[in-house]
Amino acid sequence: MKSKIFAVLLLMTALNTQAQKVITLPEALKYALANSEAIKKAQYDIENGLNVVKETRAGAKPQLNATSTVTLNPVVQQFVLPAEAFGGAPGEFIAIKAGQTWNGMTQVQVSQQLYNQQLFTGLKAAKGSAEFYQLMKELSEENVVQQVATNYYQVIVNQHKLALIDENLERVNKLQGILQGLVDNGLGKKIDVDRVKVNRVNLENQKTQLINAIDLQKNVLKYSMSMPISEPIELVDEDLEKLETLVTSLNISPEVDVESLLNIKVLRKQEELLNLNKDAKIAEFYPKASLSGQWIQNTQSNRFNLYTGNALNYSMLNFTLNINIPIYDGGAKRARVDIAKVDILKNREEIKSSSNALKMAYESAKIQMKNSLQSIQNQKANLELAKEVYDNINNNFRLGLVNLTDLLNAEAEVTTTQNAYSDALLQFKVAEIELMKARGEIKNLAIN
Repeated sequence: MKSKIFAVLLLMTALNTQAQKVITLPEALKYALANSEAIKKAQYDIENGLNVVKETRAGAKPQLNATSTVTLNPVVQQFVLPAEAFGGAPGEFIAIKAGQTWNGMTQVQVSQQLYNQQLFTGLKAAKGSAEFYQLMKELSEENVVQQVATNYYQVIVNQHKLALIDENLERVNKLQGILQGLVDNGLGKKIDVDRVKVNRVNLENQKTQLINAIDLQKNVLKYSMSMPISEPIELVDEDLEKLETLVTSLNISPEVDVESLLNIKVLRKQEELLNLNKDAKIAEFYPKASLSGQWIQNTQSNRFNLYTGNALNYSMLNFTLNINIPIYDGGAKRARVDIAKVDILKNREEIKSSSNALKMAYESAKIQMKNSLQSIQNQKANLELAKEVYDNINNNFRLGLVNLTDLLNAEAEVTTTQNAYSDALLQFKVAEIELMKARGEIKNLAIN
């Protein structure tokens, strides 16, 4: 029996150890940055961008192709010619075979672009696209860090609320024990015990709901981290009071340089690409020049001995300078240029709108930070006052100077104030994350 109990305890310890995968915020962010599907797809876009550069660059290099064919002619084509040309009677005709039973041809072609402005512009655009995808990857990283940090602190705050409920339950259980003792000794009322029991059940229901909410928020956190939902995690307990950042350490600048933010950098790079696209459309008006060469080896024979000394072999070699001058296409090229210009104008409006939105987000984050700091200070003072009131009423209750209703109301006020204080801290951290995102410093959370 002892050995079985020991085995069960050992198994429970192992399972508990497996479940206790405790992570900090920097660890959660590093995991997310390494496993995020959005970031991986952005990395694939970068790789494809580099592949497009290689493909475009290849168009400016010499192109070499070779083909070889062998043809069997069971019935050789014949030409009808005047017999008189071959010594026959005038007015008569004879059929002459034109070719051999076996024909072979090997052809080698080489071409080189000499001048193609559209191709050269496309090469610049391909390089710019690779840089664009790199910026998009960095922007994806910022978004992932913001989501993970916000979800992380939501779990932390609710865990703190859960600890507060446990403290309240402990006080209620003690109070219930005291009242039950009074009832047992004939000095108390059963209705008072029942009222405390109701309060305890309400707290237990709140605890159950909060535990379920924490589990749901952990799943949201794992999803934002790209972690398997089935993998159990625990978050490092943090003293919420330490989450308060001194106003002097916030270093809130009056304005933000939106040009330094990735959102604007992406749009600026997009503007650059749109200008290159316009240049590529304009390049369609330019002439193109290329040089090509062709070598052909023909071989014929009535036997399958092609390319040998017994076959009929002859070669051809030529070089060609190709010049293509566009003259008139009904205005199609001009229309494509105009479309490209409109895309540039639309992108400029998007830059204006995004710049204004980023400035608004920064100002909103500053206001929210100030409001949150003020709310924290007010709620903290209110919490201390609520605890002081509760302690006084609790002492008076023990002395029989106040009734149970006053005590329960004071306890409920403490609970409400504690939750309000926790919510204020959460709002503060969310505002701080928004401010860091608005300043382009959100990835610093993964370093601290």
